[in-house]
Amino acid sequence: MTTEPVVSERVGNVVRRERPHEDAYAARTSLICEVYDSSPTTPRIRRAAATDEGGRGLQLVVAVSRRWGTRFLPEGKCIWSERPLTA
Repeated sequence: MTTEPVVSERVGNVVRRERPHEDAYAARTSLICEVYDSSPTTPRIRRAAATDEGGRGLQLVVAVSRRWGTRFLPEGKCIWSERPLTA
């Protein structure tokens, strides 16, 4: 139920800003979603006002993910999140 909004948020951010490359794959106990973009900027959690239309995406990812992080690459970065798979 919560995996879909996390994947949607990560991919949506890339589509709005970059040409997307998105991978999601399942390990035995978790689902890992990786989103790549060409921006060298570090993602940061923002405090969005009630009237803001954006700025809550990373808060959502952090709230429902077991772990998340950023890998910097020569051509940009990869933002990933891990969610546990339930039976």
